[in-house]
Amino acid sequence: MKKPAILFVFIMLFSVASVSAQYRNGGRFGRQGGSGIPQAQTPPKEPEAKNADQLVDEQMPKITKQLGLDPFEEAVTRSVLVKYVQKRLELQILKLEPKKMQEEFEKLAKLQREELKAGLPEEKYEAYLELEKNRFQAKRKKKKKKKKSKE
Repeated sequence: MKKPAILFVFIMLFSVASVSAQYRNGGRFGRQGGSGIPQAQTPPKEPEAKNADQLVDEQMPKITKQLGLDPFEEAVTRSVLVKYVQKRLELQILKLEPKKMQEEFEKLAKLQREELKAGLPEEKYEAYLELEKNRFQAKRKKKKKKKKSKE
């Protein structure tokens, strides 16, 4: 009579220990934490498109530093750039045919250069064209490699 009673007690202790272990590990049936309601996957947010002012404001410190613009020249350059960047953004929104879009961009670039030429001194305009050609990256001085002389 003692053997079934002891066996019954061991079975009860084992089952209680097993149930409490499952409960501590995240709920019923070994589920891993969290709520019982499945969560929808949210796609990562795309970065917001910048407007013309923001795009020009990012480039103006580089342009001003490289060209050595005074405040008046900086204001003229900034206003011209904002005007034409805005027009380019509007063209991109229209989503024209690639050939037509390229023609319009070329026209805008020509008009922008003419306005900058009228608003800037000749040497600063030439420096701007060089900077534009290098995609607004400062010129990096190339280090000359020294040749080892054989002794």
